[in-house]
Amino acid sequence: MTTAQAAADRLWEAEQSGITIDPLLGDIKEGDVEAAYDVQLINTERAASLGRRLIGRKIGLTSLAVQEQFGVYEPDFGALFADTCYGDGEPIPARKVLQSRVEGEVAIVLSRDLPHADTTIVEMMSAVDYVVPAIEVVASRITDWKISIVDTIADNASSGAFVLGNRPVRLRDVDLRTCKMQMTIDGQVASEGVGEACLGHPLNAALWLARTMAKRGTPMRAGDVIMSGALGRMAAINAGQRSEVNIEGLGSVRAVISAEES
Repeated sequence: MTTAQAAADRLWEAEQSGITIDPLLGDIKEGDVEAAYDVQLINTERAASLGRRLIGRKIGLTSLAVQEQFGVYEPDFGALFADTCYGDGEPIPARKVLQSRVEGEVAIVLSRDLPHADTTIVEMMSAVDYVVPAIEVVASRITDWKISIVDTIADNASSGAFVLGNRPVRLRDVDLRTCKMQMTIDGQVASEGVGEACLGHPLNAALWLARTMAKRGTPMRAGDVIMSGALGRMAAINAGQRSEVNIEGLGSVRAVISAEES
């Protein structure tokens, strides 16, 4: 068994059992980003083989400060599956989002394929069908979030679930660079930010993803969802709590972590 397979098996078992594991540095060398993506791919393909449907990608590490913290100089990505997509206010079982945290983001839905490794910003803008406010419920299968860059990438970029708002907005009707974001948990302000906190503009993050996925031979397709990255700091959320994100020009969306385990 390869070390990548061993690491993938550990993460898969943690997700299935709901029991977190120690960091992966025994299986992956520190800073070996490509090995970490190999682990992620094993579990993405395993999930697909079991009938889970890939519907897009999430982008992480869009904050320059967080990149510096991890010693990397570009974002990372993970897979989005249909069974992790929730509607506004739809309860999310706590067992599906281990050690959950939430982030306010802009979700981008594509109307056309982006097959080119040199995709331009014009092509990116033309491919956007609409945007909506979103909440990413970040999760970690690594105990106490003691993660390095290889842990988060291997662990599907620490993906848990995501919630989409239900009022689509065209790009021409919102300024994604200057839009202000506020996130509350049970009515208390937990995070604030602005669109340009996401690589200077959420479309910059989406463009990076489009080019990266094309280079890897798995380009973004029409209908895909892109979770473009956090507009402010993440905040911990517990079972039974409710988060709400308001983004100027886009409206609001709510995430509810169900106290029920099933």
